[in-house]
Amino acid sequence: MARISNESIEQLSGEKLEGGNLSKNENRLHVHIEPSKGWVSLRLNELWNYRELFYFFVWRDIKIRYKQTVLGASWAVIQPLMTMVIFSLFFGRLANVPSDGIPYPIFSYAGLVPWTFFANGLVQSSNSLVNNSNMLKKIYFPRLILPVSSVFSGVVDFALAFVVLLLMMAYFQIYPTVYIVWLPLFLLLALVTSLGTGFWFSAMNAQFRDIRYIVPFLIQAWMFLTPIAYPSSLIPEPWRTFYGINPMAGVVEGFRWALLGTDTEPGLMTLVSAVVAVVLLISGAYYFRRMEKTFADVM
Repeated sequence: MARISNESIEQLSGEKLEGGNLSKNENRLHVHIEPSKGWVSLRLNELWNYRELFYFFVWRDIKIRYKQTVLGASWAVIQPLMTMVIFSLFFGRLANVPSDGIPYPIFSYAGLVPWTFFANGLVQSSNSLVNNSNMLKKIYFPRLILPVSSVFSGVVDFALAFVVLLLMMAYFQIYPTVYIVWLPLFLLLALVTSLGTGFWFSAMNAQFRDIRYIVPFLIQAWMFLTPIAYPSSLIPEPWRTFYGINPMAGVVEGFRWALLGTDTEPGLMTLVSAVVAVVLLISGAYYFRRMEKTFADVM
C-alpha cells in the first residue's frame, strides 16, 4: 500500500495539477510515495470517503449474481428451502431430532436463513479480490470495500428468505414474539462474523489460490457444527457455553429465540459468540490491511 509521507490529502486538496506536477502559489511540493511497513491503521475514514463506490459495488454484485439466470432472485429462497426439506426428511422424520417444541420445518429453516446469509457472504468475500484482480492493478481505492460490499450485497437475499420464513410461520400459525426487537442484533452478529472470516480468507486467497477450494469444504463442515439441524439444548453445560466459540451458534440460537420464542435465550454462549465474532472482525481487518500492499503484485 502506498502512502503520502510529506503532505496529507487535505493539505493538497486546494492544489491543481499543472504539466503533471502539483503546484500551489508557484511553489512546487514534492510528494514521496512509499509502501507501508509493518502493521498499519485501518483508515476506516476512507470507506466513508469512497461510499459512492461502495454503493456501486453492492449494486453490481446484486445484479451480476442473478444475471442470465432462469429463476433470478428465486435462488435466494430455493437454496435454504431445499436444504430445509432434506433436513426435515432425514433429521426430523427418520432421526426424530428434537426441535424445541417447534415444527421441524420452521425450526430448521429459521436456522438456515441467517446461516445462508453468513455462508454466501463468506464465499463471495473470499473471492472478491481474485474476481476484481484487473481493477486492483489499475486504480487505487480502499481494498476493504471489496469484501465488505460482497457481504452487504447478501442482505437482499436474506430479506427474501426471511419473507418466506414469515409466510411459513403464518401457515403453521406461529407468530413472532416480543423478542423480535432483538433480531437485528443477531443479524448484525452474523454480518460481523461473515466480514471477519471474509477478511481473513480474501487476503489469504490472494496469496494462495487453493483457498477457494478450502472455503466450500469449511462451510459444509461449519454448518454441521452449528445448531441448525439440531438444538444446542442437546449439549449439556458447561460444554454448551464453550460451544459459543462457534459464533454462528449464538447467531442461530438467538435468531430462533427472538423470532420463535424458544428456550434458548441469550446467555453465556451468546456472549462468547459475540466476543469471538468481534475478535475475528478486528484481527481479520488488520491482517487484510497488513497484506494489502502485496495484492497488486501477487494477482
